[in-house]
Amino acid sequence: MAARKKPAAKKIPAKTPETSLRHLWLAGLGVVAIARRETRNAANDAVARIDALKQRAARLAGEAQDNVRGGIASVREQGEARVGQFSAEVEARLAPVLAKLGLKPKPATRSRKTTKKAAKAVRRTTTRGKKVAKRIAAKRR
Repeated sequence: MAARKKPAAKKIPAKTPETSLRHLWLAGLGVVAIARRETRNAANDAVARIDALKQRAARLAGEAQDNVRGGIASVREQGEARVGQFSAEVEARLAPVLAKLGLKPKPATRSRKTTKKAAKAVRRTTTRGKKVAKRIAAKRR
């Protein structure tokens, strides 16, 4: 028997929806919404980066300030040590001269810083701060 040929099924092209004004409106609205969201995210990222940079700058400035203060403190300590050594040398060299002249060497006096600190402490602790401070000032003269 002869095989019968089946008629080939006709391919019907899939219906593509036609682009209408409504579709264009909705697509535009979607683009605007996405652009708005991305802009907001970019702005938030920028603000976060700026805050991070501010904190980093403040931290670096604080570290630099601490380094400078530490350097100044070490220089001050070295200077005070050398001044103390110089003072001791001068006193040691002048002691025989003063002894020959019959003068007694003065006892070591306190530094100005110590006296100022003591005066401030006295002013704070007493109720009669002004009177005590005047007495201390008078005794120094």
